[in-house]
Amino acid sequence: MGNTIRALVAFIPADRCQNYMVRDLREMPLDKMVDLSGNQLRRVPVHVCSFQQLAKLYLSDNHLNSLPPELGQLQNLQILALDFNNFKALPQVVCTLKQLCILYLGNNKLCDLPGELSLLQNLQTLWVEANYLTQLPDVVCELSLLKTLHAGSNALRLLPGRLRRLRELRTIWLSGNLLTDFPPVLLHMTSLEVIDVAWNSIRYFPSLAHLSSLKLVIYDHNPCRNAPKVAKGVRRVGRWAEETPEPDPRKARCYALARQESQEAQVPALPPPLPPTNS
Repeated sequence: MGNTIRALVAFIPADRCQNYMVRDLREMPLDKMVDLSGNQLRRVPVHVCSFQQLAKLYLSDNHLNSLPPELGQLQNLQILALDFNNFKALPQVVCTLKQLCILYLGNNKLCDLPGELSLLQNLQTLWVEANYLTQLPDVVCELSLLKTLHAGSNALRLLPGRLRRLRELRTIWLSGNLLTDFPPVLLHMTSLEVIDVAWNSIRYFPSLAHLSSLKLVIYDHNPCRNAPKVAKGVRRVGRWAEETPEPDPRKARCYALARQESQEAQVPALPPPLPPTNS
């Protein structure tokens, strides 16, 4: 039934479709969250941008390729989901949302990220998986508080050495890229807890035993000749990982993601709103 309704709505002109889907969104939600995912939207309803205390905005799985400049009014926004849309470039207005902690950009058509993304110095989680990235944008290395980077299913062949500047990075997901060597920069990032390089073309793994924070390394579906050496207690998923049957890679990823999401759920409380100014 749901698919039938969505198919019918697709024939309604864009403006009427949006009014139909968001007709009840006329006041600021009590939970400071608006979820317009999967609504066939081609434009963001501008009146949503008037909810200036909004903390979470989900616009996933629509037909968006641009955002209204009014989105810049949402200066308290901490989570913005733009995944599964048609963005070929990240709208500049996103880079003005300086309280963002989590930004979902996966499954779009992005070939690069703007340098202005460095203004998001509170960003802790960035999802750019399943885009058209042939190299990791340099600006990612300027996000000093970044803890989680999802960059799988792109066309990355290497990682920049500047990535080691991200001293807070804990998890990096690189599965489904074009890596032929294990990225050397990761060997210098001793704070990493999760490394996923599955589904690449890595033939040899250096020792990871010196990465004292490492808890999980996923390297299955590589044409490797050896398993990476790890410290005691570190979980490995891939060929020759353990003498006992190795864990299911999907379960390992789900475990890591669940742990990560539980941490992300603890979004810091919003500061009290500033008093209005007379201009």
